[in-house]
Amino acid sequence: MTSTPVRIMVVDDHPLLREGVAALIATEPDLQLVAVAADGREAIEQFRATRPDVTLMDLQMPNMSGIDAVISIRNEWPDARIIVLTTYAGDALAMRALKAGAQAYVLKGMVRKELLETIRAVNQGQRRIQPDVAVQIASHTADASLSARELEVLELIAAGHSNKAIGSRLSINEETVKGHVKNILAKLGARDRTHAATMAFRRGILQI
Repeated sequence: MTSTPVRIMVVDDHPLLREGVAALIATEPDLQLVAVAADGREAIEQFRATRPDVTLMDLQMPNMSGIDAVISIRNEWPDARIIVLTTYAGDALAMRALKAGAQAYVLKGMVRKELLETIRAVNQGQRRIQPDVAVQIASHTADASLSARELEVLELIAAGHSNKAIGSRLSINEETVKGHVKNILAKLGARDRTHAATMAFRRGILQI
């Protein structure tokens, strides 16, 4: 007696990625592609229409992000099984995705090596986080300890504003801004302002 294939939806704004995953799934008799979507809004519509067993979800997409789509889908279907696919091993993004209800997190560069096994594991109710992502989540807890004010300063640093301009925008004096910058660099382990901004985008603390 043959078992019913695991029904899969792929959500990504890049056609080549969707086609590549579809080709990978097509080689497996126990897996079946039932829907594709190019953004978060379309993902929600397709989920309602097809009710896949496992959803593969990109994080950064136009119109609606993958994380927002995960939250919406899980609110409507708490048992939805979702694997996040992303280019970035950003620990802040990973934490957001997992808090939103994703059961697994796979880097796009590891799709051929990791994806099929991860789909089967998640379909059986398991959680799967790649070791390098787990290490980053554990080792970069300073991200979460940035205060709301420090995040505001960091956003303005990333936008290219000087300490004086930041002080003017936030109605605080320049010395206070310098103190915030010093704390941000220490918490992120950054060499300078530019490095801090780069790290913030790479880890998903700030969104592009």
